[in-house]
Amino acid sequence: MSEAGAASRRTGLPHSAREAVDRTDRSLSPSCRSRPALGGGPASAVLRVACSREGFARARVFTRETLRGWSLEHRGDDAVLVVTELVSNAVTHAVPSAAAGVPEVRLGLALGPARFTLTVADAGDDAPVFNPSEGSALREHGRGLCIVDALAEEWGWVPRPPAGKTVWATLSTRPLT
Repeated sequence: MSEAGAASRRTGLPHSAREAVDRTDRSLSPSCRSRPALGGGPASAVLRVACSREGFARARVFTRETLRGWSLEHRGDDAVLVVTELVSNAVTHAVPSAAAGVPEVRLGLALGPARFTLTVADAGDDAPVFNPSEGSALREHGRGLCIVDALAEEWGWVPRPPAGKTVWATLSTRPLT
């Protein structure tokens, strides 16, 4: 995938996804603010993910609990699968190439009017590699972004200066029919 095409599989970063990325990054600052959702709960949530089996499990539980709080349980399976793939990619590819120190991966969820955005931020600078191919179904590794592409309305990534990136995916809030 070219550098220009790496930012999104579509034409640039959609406005709502950019807002979700900005909101996710702001929510980690000392002046943490949550925006209320229709039901009165926060419209965004953030989790620091430990690079361990327990961290992955916590990311899945956190995603399901957040969606339950937004009355979006019907999107839980797809969202958990997308989160699992994005967090796994971050830990597998970005954490080993990041600068020395404690690796950090952050999971963010942001609710919009018709869709919600999942973000995974890591310290790696390399662009995600999306490589759909005819034989991808038989490969043991390298299918994660193909799964994200199949489940998400849109997905892409943005750099996080001075180092790192945020990979995002949006899913509809509508029930599947």
